[in-house]
Amino acid sequence: MRKSKTARIETLAEAIALRGTMHLREAADLLGVSEMTVRRDIAAEADRFAYLGGHIVKAADIAAGGGAYVLASEADSHAKAKREACAKALGLLSPGETIFIDCGTTLAHLAQQIPNDMALTAICYSLNVADPLRAKPNVRLVLLGGVYQPGSDSFSSEDSLETLSRIGLDAAFVSAGGIHAERGVSCSHFHEVAYKKRAMAAAARRYLVADSSKFGRIRPVFFAGLGEFDALVTEEGVKQVDRAA
Repeated sequence: MRKSKTARIETLAEAIALRGTMHLREAADLLGVSEMTVRRDIAAEADRFAYLGGHIVKAADIAAGGGAYVLASEADSHAKAKREACAKALGLLSPGETIFIDCGTTLAHLAQQIPNDMALTAICYSLNVADPLRAKPNVRLVLLGGVYQPGSDSFSSEDSLETLSRIGLDAAFVSAGGIHAERGVSCSHFHEVAYKKRAMAAAARRYLVADSSKFGRIRPVFFAGLGEFDALVTEEGVKQVDRAA
């Protein structure tokens, strides 16, 4: 029997509360209706749901996250704390390693701070991280390409994800827009999730690098629990993570 609109909304709300986000196709399959019907349902419930990049999230999550992520404004936000966090992260590097550096404005500071005499292989997928790395004489830079995503100055493609999956990483330095005790670690752009997850799966060590302003914030896309990292690196220092968390 076809569910009523009220029943569909409640079913969708329960699913998103559990998962954090849901693709439009998955929602249509769950509710047994067309994607157009789902879009009409969520448009009529704008106070409860938001539709971003083919995914449905809670409207409250967008509000808690402070709205859309804008790279230019984020670059100036808490810049000193970001630099200090990356200075702490730099101490986790050893010469000769192969590392992944995530996109975003925080980890561009890590790329800038790598000493010119340190030999590394650095994998990245954003221009603002690649630009300082290419000036490092002893860094072998691997820039993963694809379709340019201006919101985060990064790229995305299935081919580059496959390339990332085949690279053995000593360490992954991952950024986040939000770190929340109950809702976990989140970011602003859906395409970033696959890169973060694949790098974390391929790395022997996983570091979450973020300034303390990210605590308590929620961005639209959940991608990991804090317990999936080996350490949290902030301007205050390196804190080992309880992997059971």
